[in-house]
Order: sequence, then C-alpha cells, then structure tokens
Amino acid sequence: MKRLIFLLLILPAVICAQGKNKLVTDEKSDKPMLIGLCDRTAFADSNFSWWFNSEYDYYPADSVAVVRFSKRLQDVKITIVMGTWCSDSRREVPRFYRILDQVGFNTQNLTLICVDRNKTTPDNLVEKLDIKLVPTFIFSKDDKEIGRIVETPKQTLEMDLVKIIVQ
Repeated sequence: MKRLIFLLLILPAVICAQGKNKLVTDEKSDKPMLIGLCDRTAFADSNFSWWFNSEYDYYPADSVAVVRFSKRLQDVKITIVMGTWCSDSRREVPRFYRILDQVGFNTQNLTLICVDRNKTTPDNLVEKLDIKLVPTFIFSKDDKEIGRIVETPKQTLEMDLVKIIVQ
C-alpha cells in the first residue's frame, strides 16, 4: 500500500518533468540546444551553465531601480522566449534571472520557452506571441500584455522594467 501511495504521489512530478528542458541538436552548430517549455534547472547543464553562471554572477543589478518596481512586479506574469543558441539570450536571460532573484519573484508566474533558430517550438508554444527576435520578455497583468523587452533593453533591464511595471 505504501508503494502505491508513493507511486501516485511521484508519478505526476515525473510526467511533468518529462515535458520540460528538452535537448535537441542545433543543426547549424551541431551543439545541444533547449527547445520548448523549460525551467531554470536546465541551465545547470554544462552545455549552458558556462554562459548562464558567468552572466548571472557578474551582473550588478541596479538596486535603486529594482526597488521602484519590486512590489508591483509580484502581480505580473512573465513569459521569456529565448534561444540558447542566441548571444543576446545568453547575455540578457541570466541577468534577468538575477533581477528576479533580487526581488524574490514567484517563479510560478514565470514561463520560459526556448525556441529554435526559426523561433518556433515543436508544439507551437510561441505561434500566437508574435516573436520576431529573441530574447523577448513579455509582461502581463490580468491576462493583458502590458509590455515587452525585445532582444536588448532600450536603457537597462531594470529601467525598462520601471517603465513597463510602474507606468
């Protein structure tokens, strides 16, 4: 009986985990890339940790700007569309995670989608998101988009967030 209960408790987690952090081979570089729904744990893989950790660790987030939007950010849902093959994504996404960690953002309000070089996923996750460049950070409140940061910030990630979140 204990085994049955254990299986019933662990099975949903195993099923959900199988759908995330899928690795495929990038045809252009012949290196691994992430595709589809992902989470931050994917960046622990040595194929990605070398660039993720260095950008994350050495990014000096603007704490003054962060204070301006930190409380209002908690009511916002964020979708990140990125490519692990893309240099802009490799720079901006770890920095963005650094900011989210600084404000204690609830990652249940965060969706990370990795795309191929055509900016698509096998299950068409980004088809309706109008993705032209990556990374794209989409901010929504009450199921309405309130702003985006596309490819690179206009000023800095923090100042762009102030403009989108504080309005």
